[in-house]
Amino acid sequence: MPTQREEDAATIRRQIDEIVEGIGAKDLECLKRIYATDVVSFDVEPPLQHVGVEAKLKNWAKVFEFFQDVKYELRDLTLTVGDDVAFAHGFGRLSGTLNNGTATNGMWVRGTFCFRKLDGNWLIAHDQASVPFDITTGKGVADLEP
Repeated sequence: MPTQREEDAATIRRQIDEIVEGIGAKDLECLKRIYATDVVSFDVEPPLQHVGVEAKLKNWAKVFEFFQDVKYELRDLTLTVGDDVAFAHGFGRLSGTLNNGTATNGMWVRGTFCFRKLDGNWLIAHDQASVPFDITTGKGVADLEP
């Protein structure tokens, strides 16, 4: 019989699978169900932070506008689960076909998802996507692979 933590880990992994599916379907309503209303997101594009689920969804909507079709993949995901908080980290990549017909493999970013258990539901309270940078030039390094 699985422990509560094992059940919670399985639930969170399903939530992460829903993120992947929601992005691929460009389904903002699906994504909205996964984020806490007060989510704080540190994404790769300005500003430094996006606060609240509407800001997060607006950011995803901007991404979806660039793509005819989009795919999101996660690699090397590690999950740590506590009683009412959990976090996952790994590498993520958006790819697909841009609206101008150009296929793109995208770039790998480092990703972190922080979950809170709210009223029995695991929701993303914080996420972060980042790109390493070259300290000598101050420019992002977007061609790295896990």
